[in-house]
Amino acid sequence: MSEPVIKLHGVWKIFGARVGEAMQAITRDGLTKTQVLERFGCVVGIADCSFEVPRGEIFCVMGLSGSGKSTMVRHVNRLIEPTTGRIEVLGRDVLALGEGELRKLRAAHIGMVFQHMALFPHRTVRDNVAFPLQVQGQPKSKRWEVSQRCLSLVNLDGYEDRFPSELSGGMQQRVGLARALASDPEVLLMDEPFSALDPLIRRQLQEQFMALSADLNKTTVFITHDLDEAIRIGSRIAIMKDGRIVQTGTPEEIVTNPIDDYVRDFVEGISTLKLVFAHTIMARIGEYRPRPGEDLGLAPRAAHDTDLSGLIDLSTTTDQPIVITDGGRDVGVVDKATLLKGIKGGDH
Repeated sequence: MSEPVIKLHGVWKIFGARVGEAMQAITRDGLTKTQVLERFGCVVGIADCSFEVPRGEIFCVMGLSGSGKSTMVRHVNRLIEPTTGRIEVLGRDVLALGEGELRKLRAAHIGMVFQHMALFPHRTVRDNVAFPLQVQGQPKSKRWEVSQRCLSLVNLDGYEDRFPSELSGGMQQRVGLARALASDPEVLLMDEPFSALDPLIRRQLQEQFMALSADLNKTTVFITHDLDEAIRIGSRIAIMKDGRIVQTGTPEEIVTNPIDDYVRDFVEGISTLKLVFAHTIMARIGEYRPRPGEDLGLAPRAAHDTDLSGLIDLSTTTDQPIVITDGGRDVGVVDKATLLKGIKGGDH
């Protein structure tokens, strides 16, 4: 894993008039969120949150309404001041930055996309996208050049002189994404950007965002309440409850090994066919016992990162088990019994 671009360590945010007392009591007595509210009238926004995001990763944070996910993402660029903890972005201690340095960090290195984009209604699409560069003092020719390039990235060529009121909801979100990309930030913070859109448009924008993120190598913290969306676009997922991160892992790890009943309820009913891979369910070559007369040399081969859906397709063409390969080496075997167990979701 590459060097982390974003680091949060032990970050707490408590809202209320008696924050100091509440934090002391939490540290001393281990109070719950409910107990803090009852005793001190304070609300725990996020509690002891820690994670790291390496360059180029899409790190999804999900949870129910009120779980703290939107509060947490606003700590990355210090739109919200933490009660305690450490925050680093691009190797810089965000909490140590003065107002001027913080504004520069936000303007040049961090882009943010919200669910409701708050586009300027009196500005054209081109001027909306160019606004971050105007804040930076860039000349008009440069602003328009960059704006045009970013609009092309999100397939909005020809709409430069339109106003936001003339665009659909999905197109407005594309303008918001183009605006976030205009300053070419290394980091993108996205707070439920597609949740208000129709399913088809939402899926299209998810695909477009994933392609852009890969092409431009953006490091992204993506907030969502939709597990399907998190699984679809996330390199890793953090699930939050009552301000705490209760589990972090790849989509495969989250779905196949939920840490508690809360996470288990989230993943119940999620298909594993595109999430579980051969390397998870296979028996190692040295551990597999061939049946009498079974010749693994004649068995079909599949790569270690082939998903269940691909293994099922291959298994329908043969009575032989499937030999799993990694870098040209045979490393494991998946027979039909193992495959059925993987589909069922039993212990791997």
